[in-house]
Amino acid sequence: MGDNLDAELAELAGSDDDFEAQDAPPPEGDPSDDGPKRKNLGLLVMLLVMMGGIVALFTFGFNEASVYSMPLKDLVDNPQEHTGTRVRIEGELVPGSLVKREKPCEYRFVLREQVEEDQRSKTDFDKLKRLSVRFPQCIVPDAFRDVPEGGVLVTVTGELASDHFKATEIMAQCASKYDPKTHEMKAPTEQAAN
Repeated sequence: MGDNLDAELAELAGSDDDFEAQDAPPPEGDPSDDGPKRKNLGLLVMLLVMMGGIVALFTFGFNEASVYSMPLKDLVDNPQEHTGTRVRIEGELVPGSLVKREKPCEYRFVLREQVEEDQRSKTDFDKLKRLSVRFPQCIVPDAFRDVPEGGVLVTVTGELASDHFKATEIMAQCASKYDPKTHEMKAPTEQAAN
């Protein structure tokens, strides 16, 4: 066999021109050789599609999960602006307003504007804004209870209906505080007196 094995094989195969055409680099400007450029363009398009998907997820996907947090007074003063919108409000449970219905299970209560601890003795509670709330579930937090002296702070999340607030979630916090001097729990009215 000779030194130029490729030439001999091409000669045996019958065509020297076909062999040279396969080995020769394509002429400049040949559209069939877009290898690296085509790969880069494909990568760029794929990245743009992924970024568009992420932007769409943040723009539209989390819209359902968003909740507006606002004072009870703002919701009561402008109900038409917030009807049908998920909102979170905080208020104080009106003493004596908590009622539980068994079938179907539902808690009904009234919230009023929250009053700061130091302002409780000066406040006319009858003049505060109020909101009727319905919570159609049987299980409530332990701190959610009717306390005669008041002070149970409630956070509700849900939607404002025509005549009440339909809560889907409630959280409660009793305003009673532990007094380390006497080792007792004191209600808000007792704390203001001491």
